[in-house]
Amino acid sequence: MSCRAVLLALVALVLALAGAAVRADGIELTQFQTERTDDALELNYSTRFELSRPAEDALHKGAALYFVADVTVFRNRWYWRDSRVGHAERVWRLSWQPLTRQYRVSTGGLHQSFATLTDALASLRGISAWPIAEAKELDTDGRYYLEFSFRLDVSQLPRPLQIGLGSVPGFGLSIEQKRGFNADFSLKAP
Repeated sequence: MSCRAVLLALVALVLALAGAAVRADGIELTQFQTERTDDALELNYSTRFELSRPAEDALHKGAALYFVADVTVFRNRWYWRDSRVGHAERVWRLSWQPLTRQYRVSTGGLHQSFATLTDALASLRGISAWPIAEAKELDTDGRYYLEFSFRLDVSQLPRPLQIGLGSVPGFGLSIEQKRGFNADFSLKAP
């Protein structure tokens, strides 16, 4: 094998690994953008993932699954730790209702029922126009970045299911992103 072929194979491997940085533990981030409005900095995101067979079995046996989206906006400071200018968190509870044979997604005090698991998962795969920081906290001359995570929160599962979860694939659904902002508060490319 020539040096050129080895070099091309190495470049292909690095590019494949770089693409895997956006997708982590079974979740792919398909849309991720911000927009500054008059009142706030808003986040739009959507994900793609499927529940594993063990997670789906736990759901059908009565265990509720909790999904958490968490985002924090920071301002870079050279003289001290970075300043937190905005934080938002949203929690969804996905459960199976055996009497009505429907899936229920709850967030805050709102509940919605779905006939299929596909429809229920679609309702919690993304958010649009989610305010993550107030506009008055953002200066045009500052440098900002955000830290985002979306995960299946295994700490809220019943204790018997938490034992030995390290060896059970499919309960580790999560993705994390850290991105800087452009001058117009749109996100920089990863």
